[in-house]
Amino acid sequence: MKVELDRIDIELIRLLRKHARLSNKDLAEAVGVAPSTALERVRRLRETGVIRGFHAEFDPQALGIDLQAMVAVRLARHSREMVDAFHDHLLGLPEVLSFYHVAGADDFLVHVAVRDTHHLRGFLLAAFTQREEVAHIETHLIFEYRRNPETPVYVRAE
Repeated sequence: MKVELDRIDIELIRLLRKHARLSNKDLAEAVGVAPSTALERVRRLRETGVIRGFHAEFDPQALGIDLQAMVAVRLARHSREMVDAFHDHLLGLPEVLSFYHVAGADDFLVHVAVRDTHHLRGFLLAAFTQREEVAHIETHLIFEYRRNPETPVYVRAE
């Protein structure tokens, strides 16, 4: 569903992406509208699914996560059932931070977070190599991960 966005909507999204805990008063002031207008616009953006949620960032090491990796997964066959089954499987794994269904030589890129190399090895064996959907995996260790809060919102206001 395509939602019509104007300059104010786009600016609200940009501000919330950078700092989701901004108060409604600060949002309204930053975009030059009344607080009631900002509140209504953010509510509409949430109800229409433009804003999917608000998330907290955490320090992985503070939670005992000392290792992250991207796992490239190639499926054995490309059927709707196999893709859906693997997708559902990934959603149930607490080590999976995010995943991407992609085009190319691999079918999925899976961002995982684990305690250490022993945890990673056991996780990969249990969660990937024993699945009938999986034909091949390749693991890439992540040395550093940062989300760019300055990433622009690529939409044009009409």
